[in-house]
Amino acid sequence: MAVTEGVEVRRVVVVGTGLIGTSIALAMRERGAEVLLTDRDAGALRLAVELGAGEPLPDAARAEPADLAVLAVPPAAVAVTLLDAQKRGLATAYTDVASVKALPLAQAAELGCDLSTFVAGHPLAGSERSGPGAARADLFLGRPWALCATPEASAATVAVVRALAEACGAMPVEVEAAEHDRAVALVSHGPHVVSAAVAARLTGADDVALGLSGQGVRDVTRIAASDPRLWIGILSANSVPVAEVLEAVATDLAVAASLLRDGSDEAAAHVADLLLRGNAGRSRIPGKHGGDQSAYAIVQVVIPDRPGELAMVFQAAGVAGVNIEDVTIEHSPGRPVGVLEIAVVPEEAERLAAELRGRGWSVPSPAGGAGP
Repeated sequence: MAVTEGVEVRRVVVVGTGLIGTSIALAMRERGAEVLLTDRDAGALRLAVELGAGEPLPDAARAEPADLAVLAVPPAAVAVTLLDAQKRGLATAYTDVASVKALPLAQAAELGCDLSTFVAGHPLAGSERSGPGAARADLFLGRPWALCATPEASAATVAVVRALAEACGAMPVEVEAAEHDRAVALVSHGPHVVSAAVAARLTGADDVALGLSGQGVRDVTRIAASDPRLWIGILSANSVPVAEVLEAVATDLAVAASLLRDGSDEAAAHVADLLLRGNAGRSRIPGKHGGDQSAYAIVQVVIPDRPGELAMVFQAAGVAGVNIEDVTIEHSPGRPVGVLEIAVVPEEAERLAAELRGRGWSVPSPAGGAGP
C-alpha cells in the first residue's frame, strides 16, 4: 500500500502498458499497491504481467472500484478512454499521462466526461525506447509531474493523483493546461522535431561523413530514435505551440545561414551572438537537484571496451571518496576503447585523477568549470 500525506493509494488500474504505464505500475507495485492492467495489445499486456507490473484486469466488473485509474494512452485516445472507464466504474478517480493537456481536456468535456473525478497529468520522464520492456520502477525519481486540474476537479481527486506522483518518486507541479502545452512545446516537442530534422540530414550522408561522426551528433540526434507513430500523435495534438517554437528556431537558423554565406567579420559577430544566446539558454536548464547548474570539473579516462571496466572505475571513485555527479562515454570508432568523462566537483577532480592514474588508467589533467 502506498501512503502519501494521509492519502492511501491501495488499488490502481493502469490502462495501457507502454513505457509510462508499465513504469507507473512497477513503481506502485514496489510500494505495495495492488495494480490491475489492461491493454488492447495482448502481447504488451502479457509482457507487463511477466515483468511483475501487475495482474490483468478481470473482465467482470469489480465489486469495489480502484482508488485510481491511470490512462496511459496517446493524447487522441484520452477522452474516449476516460469516458469508457467512467462508464465501467473502474475507479473513483482518474488521471492520464499524455504529454498534451488542453486538447484532451476539451474533448473530454465535449463527450460529457465527469471532470470532477479527473485530473490531467503528465510525468516528464521517458526514453527514446518504448514499450513495457523499456519500463523501470525508478523512471520518475526526482522528475517533474505536471498536474493540470480543472476548476471542476474535486479536492479528493487532486489529492489522490498527487499521491500517485509522489509515490512514484516524482515532484508534482500544478500548472494550467494551456500553459503546460506551451511549456512542453519549448522544452520537449519542439526539440524533438529539431533533433529529427538534424538526423534526417544523415540519410543522405556518405561513408566519410558517417565515419567522422562523434558524440556531438549522437547527443543532438538521440531522441530522434523515438517511435514516429507516437510522436505524430503528440505533435498533432499540440500543433500550434510546437509550430511557434519551430518558426522561431527556423528564423534563427535562416538568419545564421544567410550571415555565414555573407562571410564578413560583421556577419560572423551576429552568428556569435546566436551561439552566446545558446550558452545563456543552456545555463538556465535546472541542474542535478533542480536548482542552478553547478560547474563541474571533467575527469577523462581512456578505458578499454571490456567487461567490468566501468565497475572498476566507479570503485576507484568510491575508494577516493569522490561522488560522481554525471558520466558520459564517447566511443572510438573502429577501436576497442572509449573516453569516459566523469563530472565531479572541482575540488575532488585531482584526487580522483590521481587514484585512477595509480591504478593504471590514462588520465589527462582534469578540465575545470564545465557544465553537467
